[in-house]
Amino acid sequence: MKHWPYPRWIAHRGAGKLAPENTLAAFRLGAAHGFRMFECDAKLSADGVVFLMHDATLERTTNSQGVGGEQTWHDLSQLDAGGWHSRAFAGEPLPTLEALARFCLANRYLLNIEIKPTPGTEAATGEAVARLSAQLWQSAEVPPLLTSFKPDALAAAKAAAPELPRGLLVDTLWNGWLDKALALQCVAVVANYALWDARTVAQVHGAGLKCLSYTVNDDWAAQHLLALGTDGIITDRVDLFSPA
Repeated sequence: MKHWPYPRWIAHRGAGKLAPENTLAAFRLGAAHGFRMFECDAKLSADGVVFLMHDATLERTTNSQGVGGEQTWHDLSQLDAGGWHSRAFAGEPLPTLEALARFCLANRYLLNIEIKPTPGTEAATGEAVARLSAQLWQSAEVPPLLTSFKPDALAAAKAAAPELPRGLLVDTLWNGWLDKALALQCVAVVANYALWDARTVAQVHGAGLKCLSYTVNDDWAAQHLLALGTDGIITDRVDLFSPA
């Protein structure tokens, strides 16, 4: 990208831990704290609907069990995705990516969509998320940033909607990580914040890519990343950091 249109501060899964992650309630709360860009996790239902959830299984963040991607959207839409967090959010449903897109577009918020496939559906999920995102944001000034730990998902996203910007997520600096990001024509590397040092930042910037970090919840870590010259910070602490 010739121009980097995204803000430095990105609210993780909507509002970090202050609200049930990946629900519309979380994104509204993150916005109320002044954030204008959010990160979310997107996966496919059994009948091909792109919905928001991080885990492969339902137990941690809903009142159900089993693999989320093996259920139809009708069944998923009936679940309580808020009661696990606190009584104030009991009954909060799982949203679709389309519902979140409407919220973001109506309010001029920006989005980082992590493609989070159910194991074995990497290519199908990458393609579906990219095609839907291209459709939903076709008239938007700033498109969503698509990221994933799974190169196969990013490759499918690139094939389906090459115009959408992509970022490679890494939790270790595995052999060939930067070459893979370049081969996928990524615009960013999104790394565990502990991986960044002056040499690695220079390496990524030298390749023409941006440096983003997850999940930064301490002031000392944020200050270190700012001093290194990194470009984006994903945080749970929407109550601690001021995106202004």
